[in-house]
Amino acid sequence: MNTLYSISVSLMIFGMKILALFNAKIKKGISGRKQSLNLVNSAFSKSDKIIWMHAASLGEYEQGLPVLQKLKEKFPKHKILITFFSPSGYENVVKKNHIADAVCYLPFDKKNKIREFVSQFKTDIFFTVKYDFWYHLLAELKKQNTKIYVVSALFYPKQIFIKSYGKWFVNQLKQNVNHFFHQTKSSFDLAQKIGLTNSSISGDTRFDRVRQNLERDNFVEFIAEFKQEKPTVVFGSSWETEERIAKILNQKNKELKLIIAPHDLKRTAHLQRIFPDALLYSQLISGFNSNSEILIIDSIGLLSKIYFYADLAVVGGGFHSAGLHNILEAAVFGIPVLFGNQYKKNPEADELIKQNGGKSFADENALADFASQLLNESTNLKNMGENARNFIFSQPNAAEIVINKVMELWSYEVMK
Repeated sequence: MNTLYSISVSLMIFGMKILALFNAKIKKGISGRKQSLNLVNSAFSKSDKIIWMHAASLGEYEQGLPVLQKLKEKFPKHKILITFFSPSGYENVVKKNHIADAVCYLPFDKKNKIREFVSQFKTDIFFTVKYDFWYHLLAELKKQNTKIYVVSALFYPKQIFIKSYGKWFVNQLKQNVNHFFHQTKSSFDLAQKIGLTNSSISGDTRFDRVRQNLERDNFVEFIAEFKQEKPTVVFGSSWETEERIAKILNQKNKELKLIIAPHDLKRTAHLQRIFPDALLYSQLISGFNSNSEILIIDSIGLLSKIYFYADLAVVGGGFHSAGLHNILEAAVFGIPVLFGNQYKKNPEADELIKQNGGKSFADENALADFASQLLNESTNLKNMGENARNFIFSQPNAAEIVINKVMELWSYEVMK
């Protein structure tokens, strides 16, 4: 099975190299990995002690960051490495202020490449977020006596290691991972069922992360001026269906302000064709004509702040096979959150619906009708928003739970 896994990784790399000829995003990931070894060699010496967080993409980075921040507080002399699999995660974070001493792509999980990369420095603590497992990486880190954790783990029945033929994968995880911190009881129960008993339920660290958003300055230039104290709907990480819903709402109510932040900025030109009178955020200057009903956000990194200005949020991806984007960033501001019904990897969506802070729809027209009605019912709008906020604050401080357990396990290892 080890050989089969190595072959599958080689086939994945070959496939990505072919796709890179046609896809700029994949091409960035391929070329970026060529710099990873030089980046860590520039940042670290062999005597440095490292805390290393791996995240598949930007969402997992946001999920793992509260834990990384607390580990840095506990071990201030350790240096920090963050690795990504996806260009979208890497490119967003490397341009921001961050706590890492080095940010780079994770080399592909070829045994020799991974061994060379891992041997450049001493990793004391490594954690991966959710379910991005690379088995040669885990094995090489274990040889270094690295403490290995999975934070906000989310197991579900269709994963390969849950299947009857997934025993090899389970054995790799059992041999190499010190502890799994699960988001949900169902994930924890699945881990117990397949023999991964080194597990506990910590909750989802994304709740910690979005609660932090309330403590920062959420001012975004021009947004209040555009809003003009009128009812405002923010379409976050929109795809085509959410943009059609925006069109319906715009036709129903010209007094309504709509802010559309597409999931991909390449959609900006398409949105301008749909909404020819819309404003572009990047082109706003002081004194702009704020009578327009629609604002297109053609800049990255603003969405989680823009929700602060919303009366209602429609979050994208739930009508698409890609799956639902982050609904918690909106809910924390005490506004109702509406979305499509494709969210099987987002257990928080079910809970938000149960708490009547959000609602899902199979049909775009049904969502538009509900949104239109809700905006005309101020009491229901307010109550649903308060339910959303209360849901966020009812969740445990997952990062604190993780850190306490890590310190407990660390002390146990030292005492053995």
